[in-house]
Amino acid sequence: MAATTPQSVHSDVSALPSGLQVFTAFPDVLMIPELIFGGLVWILVASARVIDPLSQGWIMFVSVTLFVFTFITLILYAAGVHKRKSLWTTFDAFYHFVSSLFYLSAAVLQAYVTVGLSYQILNDFKTYQLNIAAVVFAYFATFVYVIHAVFSLLRWKKS
Repeated sequence: MAATTPQSVHSDVSALPSGLQVFTAFPDVLMIPELIFGGLVWILVASARVIDPLSQGWIMFVSVTLFVFTFITLILYAAGVHKRKSLWTTFDAFYHFVSSLFYLSAAVLQAYVTVGLSYQILNDFKTYQLNIAAVVFAYFATFVYVIHAVFSLLRWKKS
């Protein structure tokens, strides 16, 4: 009996949650702030005047794509589609690692565009403020994705 207890505890730690446990299990509960911060980046960049179409296009692509993929992943986990298979743990670690890199690139580009904007905008202070807010939330999203990636990689290593 003593041999079965550590195995059951270990399998619970390394398995992806399903159902409503997704909203209480760490690091999967971080998908909620990922959606919030990603949605705010999306809204703020979309509502500001486009200064650098190529850079801001990448930022919009990253924020919209990762918002949609994170939402789909959250729904799939809540529905229990993964059936606690280790392949999904690998997917989770890979997805959040790549997402954190994408959001880091988007946050740096948004900061670059905003700094360049500070020299150009004299009459449009509202666009400047929207871009500053987008930078802040892009870095928040990056931070949350990095934390999720680290703990997903640890979970993957345990599985």
